[in-house]
Amino acid sequence: MTGILIATHGNFAPGVLQSASMIFGEQPDVAAVSLLPSEGPEDIRRKMEEAVKTFSDPEQVLILVDLWGGTPFNQANGMISGHEGTWAIVAGLNLPLLIEAFASRDVVDTAQALAAEIAASGTDGIKLYPESLQPAKPEPVTAAAQHKGVLPEGTVVGNGQIEYVLARIDSRLLHGQVATAWTKTTGPNRIIVVSDEVAHSELRKSMIREAAPPGVKANVVPISKMIQVAKDPRFGNTRALLLFETPQEALAAVKGGVAIKELNVGSMAHSEGKIVVNKAISMDTDDIKAFVELKKLGVAFDVRKVPADSRENMDDLLKKAAAGLR
Repeated sequence: MTGILIATHGNFAPGVLQSASMIFGEQPDVAAVSLLPSEGPEDIRRKMEEAVKTFSDPEQVLILVDLWGGTPFNQANGMISGHEGTWAIVAGLNLPLLIEAFASRDVVDTAQALAAEIAASGTDGIKLYPESLQPAKPEPVTAAAQHKGVLPEGTVVGNGQIEYVLARIDSRLLHGQVATAWTKTTGPNRIIVVSDEVAHSELRKSMIREAAPPGVKANVVPISKMIQVAKDPRFGNTRALLLFETPQEALAAVKGGVAIKELNVGSMAHSEGKIVVNKAISMDTDDIKAFVELKKLGVAFDVRKVPADSRENMDDLLKKAAAGLR
Protein backbone atom coordinates (compact mmCIF):
# COMPACT_ATOMS: atom_id res chain seq x y z
CA MET A 1 0.00 0.00 0.00
CA THR A 2 1.24 3.47 -0.87
CA GLY A 3 2.28 5.49 2.16
CA ILE A 4 0.83 9.00 2.35
CA LEU A 5 2.91 11.78 3.92
CA ILE A 6 1.16 15.09 4.58
CA ALA A 7 3.51 18.06 5.10
CA THR A 8 2.32 21.64 5.53
CA HIS A 9 2.99 25.00 7.12
CA GLY A 10 1.54 25.22 10.63
CA ASN A 11 -0.93 22.70 11.98
CA PHE A 12 -2.85 22.28 8.74
CA ALA A 13 -1.40 18.78 8.22
CA PRO A 14 -2.63 17.13 11.45
CA GLY A 15 -5.89 19.07 11.21
CA VAL A 16 -6.80 17.92 7.71
CA LEU A 17 -5.76 14.36 8.59
CA GLN A 18 -8.09 14.40 11.60
CA SER A 19 -10.94 15.70 9.43
CA ALA A 20 -10.36 13.03 6.77
CA SER A 21 -10.22 10.31 9.43
CA MET A 22 -13.57 11.43 10.85
CA ILE A 23 -15.11 11.00 7.41
CA PHE A 24 -13.23 8.01 5.99
CA GLY A 25 -11.98 6.24 9.12
CA GLU A 26 -8.49 5.75 10.48
CA GLN A 27 -5.95 4.77 7.82
CA PRO A 28 -2.65 2.85 8.02
CA ASP A 29 0.61 4.18 6.57
CA VAL A 30 -0.37 7.84 6.82
CA ALA A 31 1.64 10.52 8.62
CA ALA A 32 1.21 14.27 9.08
CA VAL A 33 4.09 16.63 9.85
CA SER A 34 4.09 20.38 10.42
CA LEU A 35 6.55 23.22 9.80
CA LEU A 36 6.01 25.42 12.85
CA PRO A 37 6.81 29.18 12.97
CA SER A 38 9.89 28.59 15.14
CA GLU A 39 11.32 25.89 12.85
CA GLY A 40 13.42 25.83 9.70
CA PRO A 41 13.77 23.66 6.61
CA GLU A 42 15.99 21.12 8.35
CA ASP A 43 13.30 20.53 11.01
CA ILE A 44 10.53 19.67 8.57
CA ARG A 45 12.97 17.55 6.54
CA ARG A 46 13.87 15.51 9.62
CA LYS A 47 10.20 14.98 10.48
CA MET A 48 9.39 13.90 6.93
CA GLU A 49 12.28 11.43 6.79
CA GLU A 50 11.31 9.91 10.14
CA ALA A 51 7.70 9.57 9.01
CA VAL A 52 8.64 7.73 5.81
CA LYS A 53 10.62 5.21 7.86
CA THR A 54 7.37 4.14 9.56
CA PHE A 55 5.67 3.15 6.28
CA SER A 56 5.38 -0.52 5.40
CA ASP A 57 6.67 0.17 1.87
CA PRO A 58 9.06 3.16 1.83
CA GLU A 59 9.51 2.73 -1.92
CA GLN A 60 5.92 3.78 -2.60
CA VAL A 61 5.34 7.21 -1.05
CA LEU A 62 2.92 9.98 -2.00
CA ILE A 63 3.74 13.35 -0.44
CA LEU A 64 0.90 15.87 -0.18
CA VAL A 65 1.96 19.47 0.49
CA ASP A 66 0.06 22.71 0.78
CA LEU A 67 2.01 25.07 -1.50
CA TRP A 68 4.05 24.56 -4.62
CA GLY A 69 7.43 26.14 -3.94
CA GLY A 70 6.94 26.35 -0.17
CA THR A 71 9.38 24.85 2.32
CA PRO A 72 7.53 21.51 2.71
CA PHE A 73 7.45 21.15 -1.09
CA ASN A 74 11.12 22.09 -1.44
CA GLN A 75 12.16 19.53 1.19
CA ALA A 76 9.95 16.87 -0.39
CA ASN A 77 11.54 17.67 -3.73
CA GLY A 78 14.97 17.08 -2.17
CA MET A 79 13.89 13.81 -0.59
CA ILE A 80 12.56 12.43 -3.85
CA SER A 81 16.06 12.26 -5.31
CA GLY A 82 16.76 8.59 -5.93
CA HIS A 83 13.05 7.77 -5.87
CA GLU A 84 11.99 9.57 -9.06
CA GLY A 85 10.57 6.36 -10.49
CA THR A 86 8.37 5.52 -7.51
CA TRP A 87 7.59 8.55 -5.31
CA ALA A 88 5.29 11.45 -6.20
CA ILE A 89 4.42 14.91 -4.85
CA VAL A 90 1.05 16.65 -5.13
CA ALA A 91 0.79 20.32 -4.13
CA GLY A 92 -2.45 22.15 -3.31
CA LEU A 93 -3.67 19.85 -0.53
CA ASN A 94 -7.28 20.12 0.57
CA LEU A 95 -9.74 17.76 2.26
CA PRO A 96 -11.39 16.35 -0.92
CA LEU A 97 -7.93 15.57 -2.30
CA LEU A 98 -6.89 13.68 0.83
CA ILE A 99 -10.12 11.70 1.00
CA GLU A 100 -9.73 10.76 -2.66
CA ALA A 101 -6.20 9.55 -1.89
CA PHE A 102 -7.53 7.36 0.94
CA ALA A 103 -10.23 5.92 -1.28
CA SER A 104 -8.06 5.32 -4.33
CA ARG A 105 -4.91 3.75 -2.95
CA ASP A 106 -6.59 0.36 -2.63
CA VAL A 107 -7.26 0.28 -6.37
CA VAL A 108 -3.97 1.64 -7.76
CA ASP A 109 -0.61 -0.04 -7.30
CA THR A 110 1.90 2.80 -7.13
CA ALA A 111 2.36 6.25 -5.62
CA GLN A 112 2.70 7.83 -9.05
CA ALA A 113 -0.49 6.18 -10.30
CA LEU A 114 -2.22 7.42 -7.15
CA ALA A 115 -1.02 10.98 -7.78
CA ALA A 116 -2.46 10.86 -11.29
CA GLU A 117 -5.71 9.35 -10.01
CA ILE A 118 -6.40 12.10 -7.47
CA ALA A 119 -5.15 15.09 -9.48
CA ALA A 120 -8.61 16.46 -10.33
CA SER A 121 -10.20 15.90 -6.93
CA GLY A 122 -8.84 19.05 -5.31
CA THR A 123 -10.37 21.32 -7.93
CA ASP A 124 -13.57 19.29 -8.29
CA GLY A 125 -14.13 19.69 -4.55
CA ILE A 126 -14.25 23.47 -4.82
CA LYS A 127 -17.84 24.63 -5.23
CA LEU A 128 -19.49 28.01 -4.86
CA TYR A 129 -22.81 28.86 -3.30
CA PRO A 130 -25.17 30.28 -4.50
CA GLU A 131 -24.80 28.13 -7.60
CA SER A 132 -25.04 31.23 -9.79
CA LEU A 133 -21.46 32.04 -8.74
CA GLN A 134 -20.16 28.69 -9.99
CA PRO A 135 -18.39 28.90 -13.35
CA ALA A 136 -20.35 27.02 -15.99
CA LYS A 137 -18.90 23.78 -17.31
CA PRO A 138 -20.00 22.45 -20.68
CA GLU A 139 -21.74 19.11 -20.40
CA PRO A 140 -21.15 16.51 -23.11
CA VAL A 141 -24.25 15.55 -25.05
CA THR A 142 -24.73 11.79 -24.89
CA ALA A 143 -27.35 9.51 -26.33
CA ALA A 144 -28.70 8.96 -22.84
CA ALA A 145 -28.99 12.71 -22.31
CA GLN A 146 -30.80 13.19 -25.61
CA HIS A 147 -33.46 10.66 -24.67
CA LYS A 148 -33.64 11.55 -20.99
CA GLY A 149 -37.21 11.84 -19.78
CA VAL A 150 -38.76 10.78 -23.08
CA LEU A 151 -38.54 7.02 -22.83
CA PRO A 152 -42.02 5.56 -23.26
CA GLU A 153 -43.50 3.58 -20.41
CA GLY A 154 -42.51 -0.07 -20.59
CA THR A 155 -39.12 0.59 -22.19
CA VAL A 156 -36.50 -1.76 -20.75
CA VAL A 157 -33.10 -0.19 -20.13
CA GLY A 158 -30.25 -2.59 -19.42
CA ASN A 159 -31.66 -5.53 -17.53
CA GLY A 160 -34.58 -3.43 -16.35
CA GLN A 161 -33.60 -3.56 -12.68
CA ILE A 162 -31.97 -0.99 -10.41
CA GLU A 163 -28.66 -2.08 -8.90
CA TYR A 164 -28.60 -1.14 -5.22
CA VAL A 165 -24.92 -0.54 -4.46
CA LEU A 166 -25.74 0.48 -0.89
CA ALA A 167 -28.87 0.87 1.22
CA ARG A 168 -28.13 2.73 4.45
CA ILE A 169 -30.00 3.82 7.55
CA ASP A 170 -28.58 7.14 8.70
CA SER A 171 -30.48 9.76 10.68
CA ARG A 172 -28.20 12.42 9.15
CA LEU A 173 -28.95 11.16 5.61
CA LEU A 174 -26.52 12.69 3.08
CA HIS A 175 -23.47 14.07 4.89
CA GLY A 176 -19.69 13.93 4.58
CA GLN A 177 -19.17 10.24 5.33
CA VAL A 178 -21.79 9.26 2.76
CA ALA A 179 -20.87 11.83 0.11
CA THR A 180 -17.22 10.84 0.20
CA ALA A 181 -16.31 7.52 1.80
CA TRP A 182 -19.39 5.47 0.92
CA THR A 183 -19.93 7.04 -2.49
CA LYS A 184 -16.32 6.41 -3.48
CA THR A 185 -16.43 2.84 -2.18
CA THR A 186 -19.71 1.83 -3.82
CA GLY A 187 -19.70 3.92 -7.02
CA PRO A 188 -23.36 4.97 -7.41
CA ASN A 189 -24.56 7.20 -10.22
CA ARG A 190 -27.55 8.31 -8.17
CA ILE A 191 -28.20 8.90 -4.46
CA ILE A 192 -31.84 8.52 -3.46
CA VAL A 193 -33.12 9.68 -0.08
CA VAL A 194 -36.30 7.72 0.64
CA SER A 195 -38.40 9.59 3.18
CA ASP A 196 -42.00 10.80 3.27
CA GLU A 197 -41.08 13.56 5.72
CA VAL A 198 -38.07 14.89 3.81
CA ALA A 199 -39.92 14.68 0.49
CA HIS A 200 -42.38 17.29 1.80
CA SER A 201 -39.68 19.74 2.93
CA GLU A 202 -38.34 21.96 0.15
CA LEU A 203 -35.54 23.19 2.39
CA ARG A 204 -34.28 19.73 3.28
CA LYS A 205 -34.57 18.55 -0.33
CA SER A 206 -32.52 21.52 -1.49
CA MET A 207 -29.84 20.87 1.14
CA ILE A 208 -29.56 17.22 0.10
CA ARG A 209 -29.24 18.08 -3.59
CA GLU A 210 -26.47 20.57 -2.75
CA ALA A 211 -24.60 17.96 -0.67
CA ALA A 212 -24.29 15.49 -3.55
CA PRO A 213 -20.68 14.77 -4.57
CA PRO A 214 -19.46 15.76 -8.04
CA GLY A 215 -20.82 13.53 -10.80
CA VAL A 216 -23.59 11.99 -8.69
CA LYS A 217 -27.17 13.25 -8.74
CA ALA A 218 -29.22 13.24 -5.54
CA ASN A 219 -33.01 12.87 -5.37
CA VAL A 220 -35.52 12.81 -2.53
CA VAL A 221 -38.63 10.66 -2.99
CA PRO A 222 -41.44 9.41 -0.73
CA ILE A 223 -41.55 5.68 -0.04
CA SER A 224 -44.44 5.09 -2.45
CA LYS A 225 -42.48 6.71 -5.28
CA MET A 226 -39.42 4.58 -4.55
CA ILE A 227 -41.58 1.46 -4.77
CA GLN A 228 -42.85 2.62 -8.19
CA VAL A 229 -39.35 3.44 -9.43
CA ALA A 230 -38.04 0.05 -8.28
CA LYS A 231 -40.54 -1.64 -10.60
CA ASP A 232 -39.92 0.64 -13.59
CA PRO A 233 -37.64 -1.02 -16.19
CA ARG A 234 -36.60 2.41 -17.53
CA PHE A 235 -34.25 2.73 -14.54
CA GLY A 236 -32.31 -0.40 -15.43
CA ASN A 237 -28.95 1.39 -15.76
CA THR A 238 -29.22 3.02 -12.33
CA ARG A 239 -26.63 2.27 -9.65
CA ALA A 240 -28.47 3.58 -6.61
CA LEU A 241 -27.33 4.42 -3.10
CA LEU A 242 -30.47 4.51 -0.95
CA LEU A 243 -30.66 6.48 2.29
CA PHE A 244 -33.32 6.00 4.97
CA GLU A 245 -33.67 7.94 8.22
CA THR A 246 -35.25 5.02 10.09
CA PRO A 247 -35.56 1.24 9.91
CA GLN A 248 -39.33 1.68 9.63
CA GLU A 249 -38.89 3.47 6.29
CA ALA A 250 -36.54 0.75 5.06
CA LEU A 251 -39.04 -1.91 6.12
CA ALA A 252 -41.87 -0.19 4.25
CA ALA A 253 -39.74 -0.02 1.10
CA VAL A 254 -38.75 -3.69 1.30
CA LYS A 255 -42.33 -4.79 1.92
CA GLY A 256 -43.36 -2.72 -1.09
CA GLY A 257 -40.98 -4.59 -3.37
CA VAL A 258 -37.68 -2.65 -3.23
CA ALA A 259 -35.19 -5.50 -3.54
CA ILE A 260 -32.77 -4.66 -0.74
CA LYS A 261 -30.69 -7.65 0.32
CA GLU A 262 -28.46 -5.88 2.86
CA LEU A 263 -28.86 -2.75 4.99
CA ASN A 264 -25.91 -0.74 6.17
CA VAL A 265 -26.82 0.64 9.61
CA GLY A 266 -24.63 3.68 10.11
CA SER A 267 -26.26 6.17 12.45
CA MET A 268 -29.46 6.33 14.47
CA ALA A 269 -29.65 9.43 16.64
CA HIS A 270 -30.45 9.25 20.32
CA SER A 271 -33.69 10.73 21.63
CA GLU A 272 -35.95 10.26 24.63
CA GLY A 273 -37.01 6.64 25.01
CA LYS A 274 -34.12 5.20 23.01
CA ILE A 275 -31.29 3.04 24.34
CA VAL A 276 -27.70 3.72 23.25
CA VAL A 277 -26.24 0.46 21.86
CA ASN A 278 -22.97 1.81 20.43
CA LYS A 279 -21.32 5.16 19.66
CA ALA A 280 -23.58 5.88 16.69
CA ILE A 281 -26.81 3.92 17.19
CA SER A 282 -29.74 4.23 19.59
CA MET A 283 -32.94 2.15 19.42
CA ASP A 284 -36.41 1.97 20.89
CA THR A 285 -38.98 -0.82 20.83
CA ASP A 286 -40.32 0.16 17.39
CA ASP A 287 -36.80 0.09 15.94
CA ILE A 288 -36.17 -3.39 17.34
CA LYS A 289 -39.44 -4.65 15.86
CA ALA A 290 -38.57 -3.19 12.46
CA PHE A 291 -35.13 -4.82 12.42
CA VAL A 292 -36.55 -8.17 13.49
CA GLU A 293 -39.12 -8.03 10.69
CA LEU A 294 -36.47 -7.01 8.15
CA LYS A 295 -34.40 -10.00 9.21
CA LYS A 296 -37.41 -12.29 8.72
CA LEU A 297 -37.73 -10.90 5.20
CA GLY A 298 -34.18 -12.04 4.46
CA VAL A 299 -32.39 -8.70 4.84
CA ALA A 300 -28.82 -8.89 6.21
CA PHE A 301 -27.21 -6.10 8.24
CA ASP A 302 -23.87 -4.33 7.87
CA VAL A 303 -23.37 -2.26 11.01
CA ARG A 304 -20.60 0.33 10.57
CA LYS A 305 -20.28 4.09 10.09
CA VAL A 306 -17.59 4.14 7.40
CA PRO A 307 -16.12 1.49 5.08
CA ALA A 308 -12.90 1.27 7.10
CA ASP A 309 -14.75 0.26 10.30
CA SER A 310 -15.15 -3.36 11.36
CA ARG A 311 -18.67 -4.77 11.11
CA GLU A 312 -20.61 -5.13 14.34
CA ASN A 313 -23.10 -7.89 15.12
CA MET A 314 -26.68 -6.67 14.80
CA ASP A 315 -28.08 -9.49 16.95
CA ASP A 316 -25.87 -8.38 19.83
CA LEU A 317 -27.03 -4.77 19.47
CA LEU A 318 -30.69 -5.81 19.36
CA LYS A 319 -30.24 -7.85 22.53
CA LYS A 320 -28.56 -4.90 24.24
CA ALA A 321 -31.39 -2.59 23.24
CA ALA A 322 -34.06 -5.03 24.37
CA ALA A 323 -32.37 -5.52 27.73
CA GLY A 324 -32.11 -1.78 28.30
CA LEU A 325 -35.77 -1.21 27.46
CA ARG A 326 -37.09 -3.77 29.94
